[in-house]
Amino acid sequence: MDNQNILDEVFNKLFNGASVFKDREVLRHDYLPERLPHREEQIRRLGEAVAPVLKGSRCSNIFVYGKTGTGKTAVTKYVLSRFEAKAKEINAPVGFCYVNCRLAGTEYRVLSSLCQSVRLFVPFTGLSAGEVFDRFRKGLDELKTIFIVALDEVDALVKARSDILLYELTRVNETLSRSKVSIIGISNDLRLKEFLDPRVLSSLSEEEIVFRPYDASELRNILFERAQVALREGALSEGALSLCAALAAAEHGDARRALDLLRVAGEVAERKGVSVITEEHVREAEKLIEHNRVVEALANLTLHSKLVVLSVFHMVKANGYRAVTGEIYEVYSELCNELAVTPLTQRRVSTLVNELDALGLLNAQVVSMGRYGRTKKIRLEITRTLIKEAFSNDVRLGRLVDYEPKCLSKDAGGRD
Repeated sequence: MDNQNILDEVFNKLFNGASVFKDREVLRHDYLPERLPHREEQIRRLGEAVAPVLKGSRCSNIFVYGKTGTGKTAVTKYVLSRFEAKAKEINAPVGFCYVNCRLAGTEYRVLSSLCQSVRLFVPFTGLSAGEVFDRFRKGLDELKTIFIVALDEVDALVKARSDILLYELTRVNETLSRSKVSIIGISNDLRLKEFLDPRVLSSLSEEEIVFRPYDASELRNILFERAQVALREGALSEGALSLCAALAAAEHGDARRALDLLRVAGEVAERKGVSVITEEHVREAEKLIEHNRVVEALANLTLHSKLVVLSVFHMVKANGYRAVTGEIYEVYSELCNELAVTPLTQRRVSTLVNELDALGLLNAQVVSMGRYGRTKKIRLEITRTLIKEAFSNDVRLGRLVDYEPKCLSKDAGGRD
């Protein structure tokens, strides 16, 4: 069958085959539903926290935290959208800005979003962060408003050592005469407080709202409500619904994962030309999602983190055992040399190993060597095939996948 016929078959199947979806967008985690089940308490608390702004008082800074997929962003957007509608209704001088710090990427882009929300244009580059912040402060003061800044995934700023912006924002009211600012910080990292400057922490945590993970029955309710809108009647079997909820509950009660599982299971069912999503489709969806998550995680790593992963990849390929930090550093230095980049220090590489361990890509275990001290034994948590797939199309790293490090040549002939 030639290429055109293959695609004709795919497209015809889409239009003529069984469809399970009415509106698949409803199963995406950035869709904001009319109702947020099992988050009534958090909606009430956040609503009560921001309510004083409608009467002209600055509200406390609020720190919202909980694991991924526990409804933090959805609740914050839901409350702020209702809040904005109420402010317009009573003509209250209120403004707000929502920024996802990880998607913005840099402190400068976060500042640029803040400026846009107070009707200021900032060029993409060319100004210092201090200059942009000054413009934001002056522009805001001219508006004579109470301004709420919602910083989602605020840990991205802190881990990029950009918490100067947070410090400036928590102190900005001291230099404003006609406007006031309140901050809502949202974090997926429950340990964020350990990284924050104590002065920022005391200002940011005036009020805290914790989002606990959903349990299986709560996830089942959430999926059931979304499925009513997203799927055709009778398109979801009871078994598939319960399995999606159970799998996501086992993964820290993550509603995003539950929604992704149901959406991808629906896509699997459609490709097979059937009109009901079954447990088998959910199992297949789980494999697809896990595969894509790992490939995406690898693709989004920094260059040096990728080189550390490749170093472990080559150690395992040559010797088939857990490598220790020193051995990995030797391979890493050689790979850096091949790319003509300056290697990081061994201590910094050790930190990268810990970060990769936290991401679930490596497993780093501290082992006692008796009187010789302690060392880390490191192994891959993912298959070498996945690493090949993720890096083979990478312009710089592609050739290093099949590269044979000279420092390992003495072990040549090891297991592949």
